[in-house]
Amino acid sequence: MSRLPFYLIVALLLVTGIAMSVHRHVQFEVPWTPGEQRQVWEIEAQVDFRADGGPARVEMALPSTQPGFRVLTEHTASPGYGLNYLEENGARRALWSVREAEGNQQLYYSAQVLVAPNAEAGDVPPPRPVPNVVWEPPYDTAAQEVIDHAWSRSADPFTFAQQLISDFSDERRGENVRLLLTQFDRSPLLLRLFHQAGVQARAVSGLTLENGRRRQALNTWLEVYDGNESALFDPATGQRGRPDNLLLWENAGQSVLEVQGGTNSRISFSMISRNQPAAAAVRSQVARDADTLLNFSIHSLPLEEQALFQTILLIPIGALVVVLLRVLVGIKTSGTFMPVLIALAFIQTSLVTGLVGFLLVVAVGLVIRNYLSYLNLLLVARVTAVIITVIAIISLFSVLSFRMGLNAGLQITFFPMIILSWTIERMSILWEEEGPKEVLIQGGGSMLTAVLAYLAMNNPWIRHITFNFLGVQLILMALILMLGNYTGYRLLELRRFKPVTED
Repeated sequence: MSRLPFYLIVALLLVTGIAMSVHRHVQFEVPWTPGEQRQVWEIEAQVDFRADGGPARVEMALPSTQPGFRVLTEHTASPGYGLNYLEENGARRALWSVREAEGNQQLYYSAQVLVAPNAEAGDVPPPRPVPNVVWEPPYDTAAQEVIDHAWSRSADPFTFAQQLISDFSDERRGENVRLLLTQFDRSPLLLRLFHQAGVQARAVSGLTLENGRRRQALNTWLEVYDGNESALFDPATGQRGRPDNLLLWENAGQSVLEVQGGTNSRISFSMISRNQPAAAAVRSQVARDADTLLNFSIHSLPLEEQALFQTILLIPIGALVVVLLRVLVGIKTSGTFMPVLIALAFIQTSLVTGLVGFLLVVAVGLVIRNYLSYLNLLLVARVTAVIITVIAIISLFSVLSFRMGLNAGLQITFFPMIILSWTIERMSILWEEEGPKEVLIQGGGSMLTAVLAYLAMNNPWIRHITFNFLGVQLILMALILMLGNYTGYRLLELRRFKPVTED
């Protein structure tokens, strides 16, 4: 029979598992190792204005996910105001409204922004061309001469922007530029010149992030388009490109703040930087992006179910250890996957406490089971009696430990009682049929396997990988299938050939 379908299934499982894990790491920036930290900026915007006494309406631009930054959470504090979030053409805005407001008003907006180098911006359409830019004489002539001078020394919209902005520097500022600056502010003037030259451009507002700064204002940047490509320019220096610490607060060329029903409006920003675990940042992103693929992962479940699955997802790791030891090494165990369940109990109790408790319960249980064998009970009744005996033993050890001040002994209750009962039953039967030597071999193999499975399952890196990357489960399945296809000798069987090597 051809083994090709088997190898295709194994390859499919491997490729799918690796692809899912890599996609989760790249797309959602889930770290490969535990304990990684991410830089998060907490930014607060404060809007102040004086209400006229009637209805008030406040509209403010909001930041969105963009290259270098991802918005995790956002909150507002606006007592008495209604709040709506608006989104159009990739631009986000907050709208506060109230039927009656009088006197000084303060509205607050805060956001947590994650520093994410792989974050991608939403689709923001380029600005529409402005067909006619009207100037009054003599500014029309001066504007055209400034444009012609920069245009002759450029090759595309980006180089034109650099040349035009450099003409506004103190060293190269000519008479025409000085005339225009007497009537217009620098950034709006540059934008008007771009429009007259037929260059698509818009003014955007950015916040320079500096740790611990208060009452900061937004800076104006010019975004110039060349077809589908765009570039940011500093209107003061002409420098092209966005600094790493620049967060675009408004990126669609609209106003940052609009207030109706009030006067003397202003907006200021405070910010602080801190580091937090990458896992917390991922959970915050899940809470915000409710419709993303990430919500099909364990992170979308309630915390109680997440804690449960964090343990369940470790079972395949323990199963892989059992398969390796039984198939390749040849270690005998009492029950196929009983060591995995014992290893799970060790995770709850700690290794030393678990080993001592397991040996005590099994030893006392074997003594009592030996007495039950003389009663010639039926199997079901005998196993039930063993279960009750195990419960009594665990209860007795817990009480004695508490009375003696050994709180670690209370954790013995985490052992699976049914599995312990069947282990005692199997070892007792094995003692009667094969003798104590075989009991020691299988019991020792079970304990060794359980300890190795515990060490693998309790490793922080493995716990992190299995919980955060579900594709690892497919990789484990492929490895176990490959081990199941092994038909060679086990390591412990090689000792049978030792006399041959001696001869």
